Parts: sequence; structure tokens; C-alpha cells
Amino acid sequence: MKKFLIVIIALIVIALGMAWYGTSLPASTFDTTDTQDPAPAELIEKGEYIARAADCVACHSTPESKPFAGGLEMATPMGIIYATNITPDKTTGIGHYTLADFERAVRQGVTPEGKRLYPAMPYPSYVKMTDDDIEALFAYFKYGVEPVMQENKESTIPWPLNMRWPLAYWNIVFTDDGVYQPDETKDDLWNRGAYLVQAAGHCGSCHTERGMVMQEKALDESSDLYLAGATLDGWYAPSLRNDHNIGLGRWSESDVVDFLKHGRNEHAVVYGSMTDAYNNSTQFLTDNDLKAMAHYLKSLPGNPQRDGAPWTYDASTVEQLSVANRSSVPGAKLYYDRCSACHGVDGKGKGQWIPPLAGSASSMASTAVSSINATLNGSGRVVSNGVPDAYRMPPYRQQLDDEEMAELLTFIRTAWGNTGGPVSKEEVAELRADTDPASSDVIVLQMR
Repeated sequence: MKKFLIVIIALIVIALGMAWYGTSLPASTFDTTDTQDPAPAELIEKGEYIARAADCVACHSTPESKPFAGGLEMATPMGIIYATNITPDKTTGIGHYTLADFERAVRQGVTPEGKRLYPAMPYPSYVKMTDDDIEALFAYFKYGVEPVMQENKESTIPWPLNMRWPLAYWNIVFTDDGVYQPDETKDDLWNRGAYLVQAAGHCGSCHTERGMVMQEKALDESSDLYLAGATLDGWYAPSLRNDHNIGLGRWSESDVVDFLKHGRNEHAVVYGSMTDAYNNSTQFLTDNDLKAMAHYLKSLPGNPQRDGAPWTYDASTVEQLSVANRSSVPGAKLYYDRCSACHGVDGKGKGQWIPPLAGSASSMASTAVSSINATLNGSGRVVSNGVPDAYRMPPYRQQLDDEEMAELLTFIRTAWGNTGGPVSKEEVAELRADTDPASSDVIVLQMR
């Protein structure tokens, strides 16, 4: 009995110690730093640029809210969480934060009250941001953003899954420690690109596959899983590596720059979550930073075992779409009637304005979610320099039933040499139920 009590007491002590560690405030680089009040204008301006690079406005705003006031719904396997108010309102926002508080939240995922943030907040990437960038970002949010009193919404994650302190141990296992360290074997352009992609840009949050406990399977180029493509929120975020079929293998560095700067190139147009990232982030970056990102991404090798044999164009599809043949080829007549006016019988689209379907990543990927989602709900509005584009994929949710859409997409994903494979009506029905007709709406907000 005595031994049993000793074991029980020991377990209680261990549990209390673990809970204490999980709710205690970690040390911050800025614990003893005094900030200038108010911050210099040039520091605020630099912080605004970093906020653009980090695309803070897209996650911490809704189409109905003011910038950074929070409220955006984020679905997780455990339940729904809501982005928080990060305006400098002292009651409902972060107006009471010190620089050290801000650093802990952004780079370590811990609030001033010791509450752990879910990694939907991409602090596993932001931990790599430099002290200078964190200080500038804090100056912008404290002095450059309008305070908004808007209460934060509680998550719907049930107890005990909603306990936050175990995330402290998740962090130990699944996050790196410390700011980005330049690779001395690479040039300055490569290192600047790696920093932007890995840290503020947090590209891996969408483009890297996640594991069973929602961790990114890789956080940098040391693994070929990094930026190798992933499914998220009903969209396929394609590989950003030099994979020929599902990635950037057929893109040049200038193609990548055009895509990030203009939202389109001859290979693709932004869609899904990337529309928000373009509308609110990448188009505002300097040409040099975009070139650096492109230079880094084009250095990442593809994986032929993952990617498959290189795609080659098959012109026989054009014959299948001829008057004599299209009625006898499943899906061909639907394509000709609904899609060919824009995407062409050759599947090559219209230059940079309407993307090709022949050889596109969504038509080559093993998952059809992007093909289905775009056809069901249409594409988001691409807004460049404040001007919405005039070429938008319309939704076919009301015009095609599940079987028709599956037939159409099976044709597209097996035409012109595409190897994405067939789509079932069950797949369409599932995504139809799980997505909203307004899921393609985009947030385009002036940050101040």
C-alpha cells in the first residue's frame, strides 16, 4: 500500500509539473527590452511590409469585419477555431501586449496569460523570423493598425481536446528552435528567398503534408517532403518543388515571379487559399524579394517516384472533341458545351488570362479536390492593384449534378495526356456537402 501511494503521489507531481510547464510563460528575447513610444515611422512602415509578407490580414479578418479584427472560421479535425482580434484594442485585441508578449505569441505560440495557441497560427514558421522583423511587426500592430473592439469567439473543440497545455510538448517534438540561420554554401539571393518562404511566408503551412497530429512533416529543404504538395480546406496546394507534373518543374524563375506578382502566368492562375495570399500578400512584395523566393523554390528538386513519368501533351483529345466523336466519348460533350469556349478544345487556355487544363497540377494530382471544388464553386476574384479581373471561373453547382460533374472531370483529368485519373460521383457529392457556394469568396482589405 505504501509503494502504491508513493507511485500515485509521484504521478500527481509529474502531472502537475507537466501542466505547470504547459501553462508557464517561456522566456522571450525581449523580456528586458524597452520599446520607443511611439515607434519611428520607418519602423512602422517596415512592419507593415512584414505583415504583408506574412499575410496576417487574410487569416485575422473576414469579408464583413475590419482588418485584423478576427472571427475567421477555421475547421480542424477536432472542431472549429476562430482567428483572434489582433488590433491594438486593449480590451479585445492585443493593445495590452508588450514586445515580449508579442514575440511569445508570434514565435512561440503562447499568449501573455500562458495560453497555448493552436498551430493554425503558423508559429512553427514564424519562429524563424529575425528579432528585427518581430520588433518592426510589433510597431506596426501597435501604432499602424486601427483598434477595433470585437470580442473573440470560443472554439467548438470539446473537452478534453480543448486543453491547450499539452501543446507545449507538441512544440518540443514538432517545431524547430531559433531564427533562420543562413546557409553559407548558398548565395544571398537564395538565403533571402529561403527566409521569406520558410518564415514570414509560411508556405509550408499549406504546401507541406501534415501528419497524424497535424504537424507539418518537414519545415525546410532538408526533407523532400517540404513543399511537396498537400490537401487543405477542400483544395490541393500543389508542390512548390521541381516536380514536373504536380509542381514547378515546367516553370522558370520568371514564371514564378509573374505568378506571385500578377496572380497568373501561362501555366496557372491563383485559386483556393492562394487567391487570398496573392490578393493580400505576394503582389505587395518587392521585385527583389519575389526573385529571391523564386530562386529558392526553383532550387528544390522534384521526386520522380512521387511525381510519375513527365507529362507530355496528347493531341488526340482534340479529335475526341470533334463533331463526329464528342457524343460518343464520356464527358467530351459536356466539356465542349461548358468549358471549351474558355479553355479551348486543345485544353491550353488563353495565355495568362485563362489557365490551361492540359498538364495543370490539379489535373495531374492524384486527388481531385481542386478540380471538383473549382467546378462546383468557381474561382475567387483575382484583384491586382485594386482592380478585379474580368476572367473568373463560374460555379456549376446548380447546373451539373454529381454524376455529370464526375463524368466531365474524369474526361478533363484523362485528356491531353493528363494522368490525374477518374472522379466518382461520390467524391463530388462529398465535396458538394462540405463546401459552401461562397467558399470562393476572397478577402481584399486595405490594412490601414
